[in-house]
Amino acid sequence: MVYAAGLTRDRAVEAGPEFRGAFPESFGIVDTTLRDGEQAPGVAFNWREKVVIALLLDRLGVDQIEAGTPAMGEIEQEAIRAIAGLGLGCRITTWNRLVTADVRASLACGVRDVHLSGPVSDLQIRHKLGKTRGWVLERLREVLAYAVDHGCRVTAGAEDASRADEGFLLEFALVARAGGAARLRYADTVGVLEPLTVYERISRLRTKLDDMEIEFHGHNDFGLALANAVAALKAGAGCVDTTVGGLGERAGNTSLEDLLKVTQGLYGGGKGFNTSVLPALTRFVARASRRGGTRNDFSRPGPPGGLPQCGAHFPSASCRAGE
Repeated sequence: MVYAAGLTRDRAVEAGPEFRGAFPESFGIVDTTLRDGEQAPGVAFNWREKVVIALLLDRLGVDQIEAGTPAMGEIEQEAIRAIAGLGLGCRITTWNRLVTADVRASLACGVRDVHLSGPVSDLQIRHKLGKTRGWVLERLREVLAYAVDHGCRVTAGAEDASRADEGFLLEFALVARAGGAARLRYADTVGVLEPLTVYERISRLRTKLDDMEIEFHGHNDFGLALANAVAALKAGAGCVDTTVGGLGERAGNTSLEDLLKVTQGLYGGGKGFNTSVLPALTRFVARASRRGGTRNDFSRPGPPGGLPQCGAHFPSASCRAGE
């Protein structure tokens, strides 16, 4: 039998009862359809579509909507400002680099929940940015202090955490916690993890971060985003990131619909979500993204031949680079 990277038969057997432990009765969903989902080839939601998607996500009952990246410009900022002004029950957050100007742009949109993303793997730090670990920590301290001083609730994003040195990842998390960040986002940026490894790593982090919440952000490059999200929740993550239909760059992200199906159908969790909204939400996002009408078609670009992928994990200075 062939096992996923990092998973051996002995580990699969030994993990047994602990890995099959209790599933949390409640958990949070951070939906990033409007940010990471829009990084899928050929997807560009207009202002009206973003507002409708946000309204439907709020009716569903997600805890947080990642509404976009203000540093991308005025058009993006107008949509974020409109969503922030809807008075929704969920929190509205924005994605930001470790750049003070990004936070200023978020504040100008009326947002007080910000995500600060910094690379934590040496592959990203040295080869993508040409920087050092010390530079990352210094930028984190500076921009985090600015955000906290301006009344923001902050999530610190550990970009490419799955390929990072665990000692440096922990140092990044502890610096973030000391600076006032309420949550750490553990990002499997290129989708290389499998469930047992996720469970082990999140469990270790959980024991070391005390009251700092952990958020898991997975990608579906090997078809394991959903399984990894479930493993993260079982290991103690307080919330996971999703997109409608699994929409996202490359092979996509954890599917919102599938996560709710699994957590409710197999574990009896996630009962606080209004799943009657899902059909309308899925149909609307499918049309707006020019994808097929079913979830399984969401990873396919609409225009014939598709479009070249942009941004995120190739060397560039794009403000769209993310987790």
